[in-house]
Amino acid sequence: MDGVNSSSSKKFKFSPRFLVTCIILVLVLISLGSSFFVVDATEQAVVTRFGKYIKTVGPGLQFKLPFGIDKNYNIPTQVVQTEQFGFKTVKTGTVNQYQNGITAESTMLTGDLNIVDVEWIIQYRIVDPAAWQFNVQDRTKTIRDISQSVINMLVGDRAILDVMGSERSAIEALALDLMNENFKQFGLGINVLTVRLQNIVPPTAVQAAFEDVNKAIQDMNRFINEGKEAYNSEIPRAQGEADKQIQIAQGYAVERVNKAKGDVARFNSVYEEYKKAPSVTKERLYIETMEEVFNSLNNSTLIDGQLDNVLPVKTLTKGAE
Repeated sequence: MDGVNSSSSKKFKFSPRFLVTCIILVLVLISLGSSFFVVDATEQAVVTRFGKYIKTVGPGLQFKLPFGIDKNYNIPTQVVQTEQFGFKTVKTGTVNQYQNGITAESTMLTGDLNIVDVEWIIQYRIVDPAAWQFNVQDRTKTIRDISQSVINMLVGDRAILDVMGSERSAIEALALDLMNENFKQFGLGINVLTVRLQNIVPPTAVQAAFEDVNKAIQDMNRFINEGKEAYNSEIPRAQGEADKQIQIAQGYAVERVNKAKGDVARFNSVYEEYKKAPSVTKERLYIETMEEVFNSLNNSTLIDGQLDNVLPVKTLTKGAE
């Protein structure tokens, strides 16, 4: 039995060369496993050597020094990230549930000393992976603090009705520029793409009173619009009537002037004929005048000028026998 055990021990005994070979093989495998890393298509990788930044690499299979000498940090540079303020969208099962009023960051003071709840979102993308990784320790808090500060400042410069109505687009545009300027100064390495104001409402405690004021303003605007509509419908009609009367008067004036000119022309022509033969013209005018007089008489009796005798004519009407 001792001989059998002795021969078995000799059979399974590893030589030093074999052990060294195995150790080298394991080190090679570990080296290979820690020398390559994959960068996704939506990412860039920041590479450090002994903790010091050395380079940024793009998507694909990349090489680095093994055994922790080089380390890689994959940063999602092509992903648009979103921060929500004053509300949260919580996923319940397969449904996104909206929850508002969960933070105090939405309550702000306007320029006319009113309180308003402002909900907004920002969307940004990482443009400098190295700055994003190393320059700021608490990146999310920094983003939220700067964004809240900018929106507070812009809302505080305006009246509540402007914030809720006509100035929304201006606030969004100014907020986008100011946030990017601040993030650049902090070296955060991001670019804000969108600032969008969501719900802007008064606090619940004063919402009923504010709605009454809003309703009164809407009624005032409605009455003004109705007045303008009535004005716009009546003024053109009155103007048209005035133009019509002016045209009638102008037509009448032209008619009278033309008639007067015709009378003058007729008189001048008669006068010219009168100058040629005064006695003939005088007689003709007398006859025409008497004809008009006789034609105007109806069952009338003529008497002489001295009232000495009545003419033996009873009826001088036109057509009498």
